[in-house]
Order: sequence, then structure tokens, then C-alpha cells
Amino acid sequence: MSEGASGLRRELGPWAAMSIVVGTVIGSGIFLVPKDMVQHVGSAGMVLAVWVAGGVLSLAGALSYAELSAALPEAGGEYVYLREAYGPLWGFIYGWTQMWVAKSGSIATLATAFFLYLGNFFPALERVFYRIPLPIGPGGGPLELRYGQLLAVAAILFLAGVNYLGVKLGGRVQVAVTALKLGLIAAIVVVGLGAGPGSVANLRSGIAATGGVAGFFAALVAALWAYDGWNNVSMVSSEIRDPQRSLPRALIAGAMAVMAVYLLANLAYFYVLPAAAVAASDRVAAEMMRAVAGHYGAAAVSVAAMVSIFAALNGSILSGARVPYAMAEGGLFFRRLRRVHPAYGTPGPAILGLSGWGAVLVFSGRYEELFRYVIFASWILYGMTAAAVLVLRRKRPDLVRPYRTVGYPVLPALFVAGAASVVYYTFRNFPRESLLGLALILLGLPCYVWWRRGGVRPVRPGG
Repeated sequence: MSEGASGLRRELGPWAAMSIVVGTVIGSGIFLVPKDMVQHVGSAGMVLAVWVAGGVLSLAGALSYAELSAALPEAGGEYVYLREAYGPLWGFIYGWTQMWVAKSGSIATLATAFFLYLGNFFPALERVFYRIPLPIGPGGGPLELRYGQLLAVAAILFLAGVNYLGVKLGGRVQVAVTALKLGLIAAIVVVGLGAGPGSVANLRSGIAATGGVAGFFAALVAALWAYDGWNNVSMVSSEIRDPQRSLPRALIAGAMAVMAVYLLANLAYFYVLPAAAVAASDRVAAEMMRAVAGHYGAAAVSVAAMVSIFAALNGSILSGARVPYAMAEGGLFFRRLRRVHPAYGTPGPAILGLSGWGAVLVFSGRYEELFRYVIFASWILYGMTAAAVLVLRRKRPDLVRPYRTVGYPVLPALFVAGAASVVYYTFRNFPRESLLGLALILLGLPCYVWWRRGGVRPVRPGG
């Protein structure tokens, strides 16, 4: 074990690092988004092509991030890369977005999805136990509180406690649940591809769809959200052993593994179900397994989905808490969040702060709207991070780079172009939410000015 000046301990090995990549990417998207994709592109073949395109873009991003993470193996990931390339303001904007909306909203969404799948076995979780008679709920109606939300909060707080007690423990949980998740998904794929009801003809089926370039990019946006999360491992760079070697390997191998899983799963879906059935199903994996094994098959998918979501939730808490910690350590966030537990070596207050706010968003009923608000700004920052590879090559040519991006500068430029496409189509489809998202982020600027003027002093190594 090694320990830096910050007190964080390098206790995550290569398997834990790769499990963070795979475990946080594969959440509920693999079970849900094929419906949206086939409605836009119209055929099984085009859906698979979109998955390949999304995987290639994600791999281009992973290769770009690999250079940054190996050269700057510090807590915070993009917060550090944006700060070094463009200045502290851009790092702050990223961290502010992650803390208050993006990562906390992801935690709330995953926990809620967990209870919704569990509701298949225990319908009482869907019952409303209290209504707040104020126009603060979705659509301006009353806010309804459900029993399942209490379970979602309990899941968040349980995993916050696990990660509070040590990054090694959190890493072990991540490895275990990710391995279980992959085993369950592999079983679903094997059952689907070996199913009697399946037919190769289904892979050539199609439906009327948007089609064209617009349809392709609309489907690509859905695919990229299913791929989202491969960058999370960079947030825990300061706690990974031998980060100069482990981080690039985890990013690249993890992105490739996720692409393989997505392609195999979708082959199984479309082998069993024609394109029209996929387009009509909100839960494609469950519909496929129901066709093969009846009610028990659909129930097995619910179990696999819960395990998948649980792994993504743990990985999000483990990695996401390092962003507010890094901000506080740099003097740009609340002083208390920079503290490291003397016995456990974890940023305990940052873990509890992020998880606590995510638990609040579970009750808000508005976390899906929050996500729409930040899609636009988040992908601007992702594109800027990949572009930071080019910026830092010029700005800091003396920076030691244990790993250099393969295909430089083409691959970073490819990812930047993909991010620009996501930004464009998000703004075109959700202009109001995109502008409101920018407004939410701009609310952080007064706080940035206050902290920069000395509200909190940055931590100095050794003092």
C-alpha cells in the first residue's frame, strides 16, 4: 500500500480498476435502449452498426483519457485535466455539474431503477405513502413519495457506508458484483442465441423509422448514453496502484469489453425478436427471455438488471465522490469535503455529501429532468477533455506521458467530433432543457468567484 500527501491510499488493483469501467457503464441501458434505437434506424443491422459506432467513439475517448490519466494520476479525473488544460474555472464547472446534478442525479436514477425492478417481485414498493400538496412534482403536480424510494435511499446509504470504510472494500464489492453481472448477462445471451424460438430471419427484419443521418445520430445519442461511465475510473486515479500502467489498460480493455457485451446482447435480442417486437417493448431483454422461458425467464432478467444496477451504483459512489474531494482540496469547494479519514483512508465527508444529495434527488421526482438539463453541458466538457490531449501536448510538452494516445491526433479529434454531434442533437431535441442546464451551471459562478478570492485555502502537500 502507498499513500500520497493527501492521505488517499493506492489500494485498487487492475481488476478493481477495470471493474469500475465495466460495472459503471453497464447499468440499465443494455436492457432498455434497443427500443429507442430501432425506432430511429429501423432494422437490426443498423442497430448493431450504431452500437459499433458508439463503441468506436467510446474507445477513442478511452484512448484519449488514457494519456491524461497516466500523465496526471490525481483524484478527480476530468476536473484535473480541464484545470490543467484550460484553467481552474473549467475544472470547477465540471466538478460543480458532477456534484449537484450529473453524478448525484445518476446515483438517484440508478437507485430508483433498482427499486422499480424489485417492484416486479414486490408490487407494494410502488405504493404512495405520502403526497406533498404543492406543485413541486413532475409536470407541476403534487410530489408523491413511494415506499420504494425509501428502499432506494437505503441502497445509496448502504453503499456509501461500504465505500466510507475503505476503498479496498469498495473495490472488492465492485469486482464481485461486476463479475456476477457479466455472468448473468452471458447466461441471457447464451439462452437467447440457443433458443428454439429464435430465427436468423429476425436479424434481417425492419420497421418504418426516421432513418437517414438524423435517425442514425438520434440512435447514436441513445447508444452513447448506454456507453456513458467508462471515464469514471479516472476519478479514482490517486487510489489505483501503478496508475501509469493500470489506468490505460482499464480504460481501453474496459471499453472494448463493454462493446462486446452490448453487441452480443443485441444479437440475442434480435435473434429471438423481430424488429417490430423490439420497437414495441419497453424492456427488451425481459421480452426476449419471456419468449424463450416464459414468466421465469422474465423474472431472471429482473434479477440480472438489479445486479447490474447495483454494480453501477456502487461504482458511481466510489468514483464520483473523488470529484468534490478534489475540488475541496484545490480550494474550490467546502473545506470539510477535503478531509480524509485517518483510519480508513477515504474521503468520508465527500462520500457522504455526494450520496446524501443523491438520496435527496430520489425524493425530488425530478432527477430525469435534471439529467436532460446537463446532457448538453456535460458533453461539451467531455469533448473539451478529449481536446485537452492536444492542448497539453502544446502547453506542457515536458509533461511525463507514460502512455501516449494511439492514433494521435485523429482519435482525440474523432471523439471531439462525436461529442459535438451529441451536443448538437441534444440542443435540437431539447433546446429548453439545454439552456436551463447551462443556467444551472452558471449559478455556480458566484461560488467560484468567492472561493477563488480566498473562501477556502487549497491544500498544500505536507501541510
